[in-house]
Amino acid sequence: MQQRSLKRYDMAKSINLWAFPYPELMSLCECLQLAKHAGFDAVELNYNLEGEISPEAGEGELAAIREMAEEIGIHISGLCSFLFWAYPLTANSAKTREKGIGIATQMIYAATHLGTENLLIVPGAVYIPWIKDAEVVPYKVCDERARKAIGQLLPIAEKAGVYLNIENIFFNGYLMSPPDIIEFVDSFNSPYVRVHFDTGNIMPFMFPEHWIPLLGERIKNVHFKEYSKKGTDFSIESFRTLLDGTTNWPKVMEALHTVGYQGYLTFEYFHPFQHYPEALIYQSSDALDRMLGRKRHDNITSYDNGEHS
Repeated sequence: MQQRSLKRYDMAKSINLWAFPYPELMSLCECLQLAKHAGFDAVELNYNLEGEISPEAGEGELAAIREMAEEIGIHISGLCSFLFWAYPLTANSAKTREKGIGIATQMIYAATHLGTENLLIVPGAVYIPWIKDAEVVPYKVCDERARKAIGQLLPIAEKAGVYLNIENIFFNGYLMSPPDIIEFVDSFNSPYVRVHFDTGNIMPFMFPEHWIPLLGERIKNVHFKEYSKKGTDFSIESFRTLLDGTTNWPKVMEALHTVGYQGYLTFEYFHPFQHYPEALIYQSSDALDRMLGRKRHDNITSYDNGEHS
């Protein structure tokens, strides 16, 4: 009997709160405890208009969440939000854009109180296909507004020590290639404008292992979303549980290692299991362990050459 030798990668395991049945079936404390028990190093939190992590929460309430996480022994890997779709920073309505800037500003301060330096930013959208009757913003106009918005937020973020991590999203029709996002990020000439790289968001048409070497050290945080190219559904429903898709994870891991990435790998998923929701958390943790080389293939012979014993 032999054991397959796997490379171990020096990166941390994280999971987004959207994978939990929160707040319907589990409290935030229960989610953090479950993540810790399942072996995660961190949890990524989401900012909403209402609730524990929202403008309703003051500095004290957010600091209490940070302290709760510290007591449980789990880190907060970052802060993100669906609110960038409801209030795009590049919307045609000046009032909507102003609201978006206000929310992003509140998120910067929330990140500091929660004890994380990572804030995911969606800088703009030409079109948002999953929103009924979504407006269309000409690309040039979208680009101008996005640059202006990040320019407004940057001094606040720099002072707070929070990174504005620009996420790549094919579905919004903006910054759709590595050169586009590289030029955008580099144009601010600030270490606090970086990239939040999402593997699944480019899978419908491209391959994450091709982007990573180009983005290089600009990558500050990472979303792992599984995606299957076997279908033609380009909606949010096309994302799958880890390893149940067509992503070449060994190539993705090696590409991240090659560019020196040592941060969080956050599993992002929007569909908590209806029954036994804890199963998704444990399955995802196990999958990440195998990607990271923390678990090996025991009692499997001739695995490397594809033979079966």
